Formats: sequence, structure tokens, C-alpha cells
Amino acid sequence: MCVYIYICIHCGFITSLEFSTSSIFLLLVLLWIAMDHAADAQRTDLMTITRFVLNEQSKYSESRGDFTILLSHIVLGCKFVCSAVNKAGLAKLIGLAGETNVQGEEQKKLDVLSNEVFIKALVSSGRTCILVSEEDEEPTYVEPSRRGRYSVVFDPLDGSSNIDCGVSIGTIFGIYQLNDSHEPNLEDVLQPGKNMVAAGYCLYGSSCTLVLSTGTGVNGFTLDPSLGEFILTHPDLKIPKQGKIYSVNEGNAKNWDGPTAKYVEKCKFPTDGSPPKSLRYVGSMVADVHRTLLYGGIFLYPGDKKSPHGKLRVLYEVFPMAFLIEEAGGQAFTGKIRALDLVPKKIHERSPIFLGSYDDVEEIKAFYAAAENGGRNE
Repeated sequence: MCVYIYICIHCGFITSLEFSTSSIFLLLVLLWIAMDHAADAQRTDLMTITRFVLNEQSKYSESRGDFTILLSHIVLGCKFVCSAVNKAGLAKLIGLAGETNVQGEEQKKLDVLSNEVFIKALVSSGRTCILVSEEDEEPTYVEPSRRGRYSVVFDPLDGSSNIDCGVSIGTIFGIYQLNDSHEPNLEDVLQPGKNMVAAGYCLYGSSCTLVLSTGTGVNGFTLDPSLGEFILTHPDLKIPKQGKIYSVNEGNAKNWDGPTAKYVEKCKFPTDGSPPKSLRYVGSMVADVHRTLLYGGIFLYPGDKKSPHGKLRVLYEVFPMAFLIEEAGGQAFTGKIRALDLVPKKIHERSPIFLGSYDDVEEIKAFYAAAENGGRNE
């Protein structure tokens, strides 16, 4: 700062130590520039997601870097989709797919575009062999020349029905590893969630946040637009043991089973003297689970009379979110068993899900256990 003042005096910008208003303003500007430069210099030691993953990789001497390369391609896909989401209205990426523009080119709905982005990013990584997307009826098998040892299951744009009204949406993904070099088949992805080696989601909202677990805790990264990098902002995330929020679509209440109805009733009208829980529901799983992870509480999407098997898909919605919640110290339950113990039989299979703070999930598990025992006694 002294150098800046000396230069100003020496060059005649400031002619007297009795500073005028304009001189003081100039000094403040120069001070801001100096501080900004100093801040930029310090920013080079930020923990980016690339640096974080490389640090994790260095802990395993046998690591070849394949997993790191795969994650870097997923991160690239998230950045691309984030950019597309931010300008969706201007780029006419909202609305129905199949429309054409004045050049006769097909206008792609944002979730269709997002699916193509991730398919191309994952295939080009050279580290995947089979991909399962919410948007595709059948899995994508990577050609042998570009094949790797990982299987990725993903929802490229969860909550896409909220695109037109600007509500937070996101990408969800889970990763399995193949332990041998056999020809990839459906059995490689039709595995219980506990076999995943990593899972995460990217939330496109007021900021772009990527939450990731590789089986050793959960960490959150926020995209810095000025750097184009995800920066570690939420290290070692832990979900509170109990929360004050429940998240469920109460529009389906008339179709709920007994345990779910009784639990929600207890949330609203507790009989033990505790305060009632607050209802928060966005309708975008990524947004609702992200809030639950940070603040605690429970997210519920139960089976009901209309959808006895639930609405959320096991492989690329239930499993990744259950993986993250458990790694953060919470629980995930289907109404019958631990969510990660499910063995799916189809790639788009659905399941009820209750996930969140450990104590809150324990409560609803007790309601289901009581209903089961009551049924046996009748």
C-alpha cells in the first residue's frame, strides 16, 4: 500500500499530504485494488474438488487415477448443465422437446440436453463400461475401445418439472466398480446400494453445489464462477442427530398407509410436549435432501394406494441419496429394510424411501415395526 501512495505522490496524483476528497477516494480505490490482489494471491491455495480428489487418491498406493479421471468428467458435466440451467429461458431450453427453431433444428428440452451431456462426458472419460440414466429406457453399453471398469447410474436432471418456474433442480449419480474384466451386463448395476464406491449430487440453485462421498464421509463443494472451479465449502458434513423439519408431499395423505399417516400426525401434533416439526417440501428431491442433510429432519416419499412401490427410482435416486445420508451419520429406510440393502431387479425399479436424521428415521421405523407386529397378532 505504501508503494501505491508513493507512486501517487511521486507522479503528482496527490500533491499534498492534506488530502482532498478526491485524493481520499483515490487512496481508497488503490487500497481496494491492493487488497483484491492480495486476496487473489491467497486464493491459489483453495481446496478445489480436483485437488481434494487427488489428495484422496494419493492415500492409495495402488490407485491408477481412473476414478479421479471419471470424477473430473462428472464435474465437467455438472458445470455444463449448471451453465445451461442458468440461461435456460434465454436459450429456449425450457418447454417441450421436439419443437423446431427457425433453422429447422430440434430444440431440446433441458433434461434431454443434460442427459446427452452426461452420456458424452462419461463415455469420453474412457473409464466407464455401462451407464444407466433416468432418461433412457435401456442402459448404454460403452464400446470396447473406450471401456473402463466403472458403472455409473444417474438422473441427469432431477426435478425437471420445476425448470419453467426457476425452482432448484439437480443431478444425482452413483458409481459401481467392476472387479474383473468380464463383458459388462445388467448384473453389474443391479446391485445393492451398499456396493457403490461413490455417490453424489449437484444442486443448481442460488449457487451450484456439488455434494460427494467416496465412502469416507461427505463433503460439499460450491462452484466459484470467477474461477470455474468447485471449492470445498462444506467439509466433513454431518447430519444433525435429530431435526425440526419433515419433508413430504401431503397432497398424497389420503392414500398413505397407517405408519406414515401416524408419523406425520405426530410431527404436526406431538403428544410428548415437544414442539411440532415444520413442513418444508420443494418437490425436487435434490433440493429437499440437501436441506435435510444440512439442517436435519426427515425426507419421506412413501408408497401409497396409488403407488404401492413408491415413486422414486432405486438405482439413481434412492441409492445415491441413501449412501450420502448414511455417510453423514443418518439413516435411510424403505418401510421394510435398510435402503442400501435392496437388490433391484430392474434398472428403473421404484421404492418407498424415508431418509434423514438418525433419531427421526428411528421413529418412523418404530411405527412400521408396531404395524408389522400388530398384523402378526391379529
